[in-house]
Amino acid sequence: MDLLSNLALGFSVALTPTTLALAVAGCILGTMIGALPGLGPSNGVAILIPLSFSFGLDATQALVLMTAVYYGAMYGGRISSILLNIPGDEPAMMTTLDGYPMAKQGRAGDALVLSGVASFVGALLATIGLMLLAPILARVAFLFGPAEYFALYLLAFCTLGGIGSKNQAKAAIAVCLGLGIAMIGVDSSTGLTRFTGGSLHLFDGVDFLVAIVGLFAVAEVFVFIESHGKDSAIGVKLEKITIPIRDIIATRWTMLRSTIIGFVAGLLPGAGASLGSFLAYMSEKTVASDKSNFGKGDPRGVAAPEAGNNAAAGGALVPMLTLGVPGSGTTAVLLALLMTLNITPGPLLFTERPEVVWGLIASLLIANFVLLILNVPLVKIFSRILQVPAAVLLPAVTMISFVGIFSLSGSHFDLLLMIGFGLLGYVLRKLSIPAVPVILGILLGGHMEVSLRRAMVLSDGDWVYLFSSPISIGLWIAAFLGFIAPLFLRSYLKAPKPREESS
Repeated sequence: MDLLSNLALGFSVALTPTTLALAVAGCILGTMIGALPGLGPSNGVAILIPLSFSFGLDATQALVLMTAVYYGAMYGGRISSILLNIPGDEPAMMTTLDGYPMAKQGRAGDALVLSGVASFVGALLATIGLMLLAPILARVAFLFGPAEYFALYLLAFCTLGGIGSKNQAKAAIAVCLGLGIAMIGVDSSTGLTRFTGGSLHLFDGVDFLVAIVGLFAVAEVFVFIESHGKDSAIGVKLEKITIPIRDIIATRWTMLRSTIIGFVAGLLPGAGASLGSFLAYMSEKTVASDKSNFGKGDPRGVAAPEAGNNAAAGGALVPMLTLGVPGSGTTAVLLALLMTLNITPGPLLFTERPEVVWGLIASLLIANFVLLILNVPLVKIFSRILQVPAAVLLPAVTMISFVGIFSLSGSHFDLLLMIGFGLLGYVLRKLSIPAVPVILGILLGGHMEVSLRRAMVLSDGDWVYLFSSPISIGLWIAAFLGFIAPLFLRSYLKAPKPREESS
């Protein structure tokens, strides 16, 4: 009964004209962003967050808009993967393996529709999983004390460096950089300034929204200037769109299996949709009786990664809402949005602000059906977005970023700081150092420090207290394994390379 009453509350919020319009607008914008190669959900949400403040949206409306953009971008990433053989984002990388070969065979429309249906199945079931699992996990979270939260934050950092990264050392450098930035400002315990350089603008620390927009949006502008100076063009001609009923029926169990795998991957802090997509594809290839068609245009190779990465996107919202620990790079950006709106994610969120949580869940249920409509019969329209010239796209991204940040803070220093973070993001990309751990360090660094200090106060400085409960011990072990295990498993967990003819 509680579930039904909570859903009723959620739909009463989601079905208001403003919230419903924002959900639809987020779906459209997200699909457009996802379709553009290289942008992806993290960049898309980071670019559009300032708009939520410019329009004066409340917490529920802003969160609905951004999560709809998130889901939409996950749907849209497959368009460029199938038509151009260029992943719209990292989770869509696995879709290129069979999606582009299908398009080369004259089945581009079938591949787009099948992947859209698989995305719908994965996202819808994951949203239902979020609805069922999040309240349970929220109750479990009440058992967490300072030691447990410190171990949980450590787990997030370690999984980002292990499971979620191709290079542990570079991910560790990024985490340390983020933690260092998080320490800038006035120490809450001593009242002394740290790493401010005497600048009054830094006494309150670095605004994580400035860092996020700089590291993602502005850095993307620099990357685009370097690598996307010419107009894009569709590599495979898209003919009439038809619904491949036979392929959809044949891959129904593939979608279900991949959804479960993707959702579980999304629950892991720091793993994200990329891992969900990869595991879904590889597991489907493992269980298939006939593996000869994989990499040559097999419908299962299209359905599996799309169901997996969209399910992981929904799963990643669970630890963010219940524990305040993002499950992916995009949820890290969403976490920053919540904190800016003075909403503290965690178990109390479900009791203190139920309208936010359940309004979000109800909006996501509606958004999935909107996205299905947008990404099946209207997919041909969105494919034309790939023809947008960089000369038009770049000024728009830059304008949104600058206007949004200035409207938020009214400080020219933040604009300069945002450009600085943009340059930092560009340098990190050139060095193949991931930006997400930096963001996670900035977001969670302060909370991690507070948890550590509280633990030391409660234990009178005894470090053993950090290992004093079964939960904390389990989290420490999981953190160690999450960081170390990929060193030994990476040789077995290599993504298959696309065929030469499809590149």
